Amino acid sequence: MGENQQKPIIYVCSDAVGETAEAVARATIRQFSSNVIEIKRFGHIQSDEEIVKIVNQAVAAKGIIAYTLVQPELREVMKQEAIANGVRAVDVMGPLMQAYIDTYNDSPKQEPGLRQVLDDEYFRRIEAVEFAVKYDDGKDVRGLLLADVVLIGVSRTSKTPLSIFMAHKGYKVANLPILPTVQLPNEIYEATMSKLVVGLTIDPEHLLKIRKERLKSLGLPNESSYAALDHIKEELRRADSIMRQLKCPVINVSDRSIEETASIIMEYLT
Repeated sequence: MGENQQKPIIYVCSDAVGETAEAVARATIRQFSSNVIEIKRFGHIQSDEEIVKIVNQAVAAKGIIAYTLVQPELREVMKQEAIANGVRAVDVMGPLMQAYIDTYNDSPKQEPGLRQVLDDEYFRRIEAVEFAVKYDDGKDVRGLLLADVVLIGVSRTSKTPLSIFMAHKGYKVANLPILPTVQLPNEIYEATMSKLVVGLTIDPEHLLKIRKERLKSLGLPNESSYAALDHIKEELRRADSIMRQLKCPVINVSDRSIEETASIIMEYLT
């Protein structure tokens, strides 16, 4: 990006909280190499005046707009203001809503933030997040027998972020590290009888890079066995042996995002 080029900005706008549009914006950003793209989120939009102000900001910053406005009046104002001012504005939900209307002859409720209603599903997700935190990293092995899914793997195989991600989908996930000199608790063997136990593995060189970065972020030297390739290979061999003994499905997370791995696990569950 040249010195005189303005930093890319995506304005996320919604008459609810804007999570949907922001998720789409972030997924889009990941497709580009630039790491300086900024997202500005404006939620609970209720008036034409708010839209005019946001569009003017986008004009000044040479930004683009992604919006989820379920109220048709606000959606029309956004569309017209963007056209009048020469701003690219992407209607994230509109085309799909229109396709549904055309195909199924139904009308939308036009109520912002319906997904935020405090229903049973919402509380189930909150409970699942609390569960993931409580039973993270083998802190309490009783969780292995209470979980919907149990994740096992050596250190830095994405067990914790995967547990939290799946918790937001409503699944209770416990995870257990496979440590070099520590025997696994009996509960993990009991869990295989009634729970989905999933092994997470990774390529040695990929894990070496992750662990070195981890030590660097902590300000620690990387000469320890934790970040030694031979030691890592031995850890993975032992973990592989344990997973075969447990007869659990194994996923290599080396080139997979958290979302991709979670999708595979959820397929196992269904």
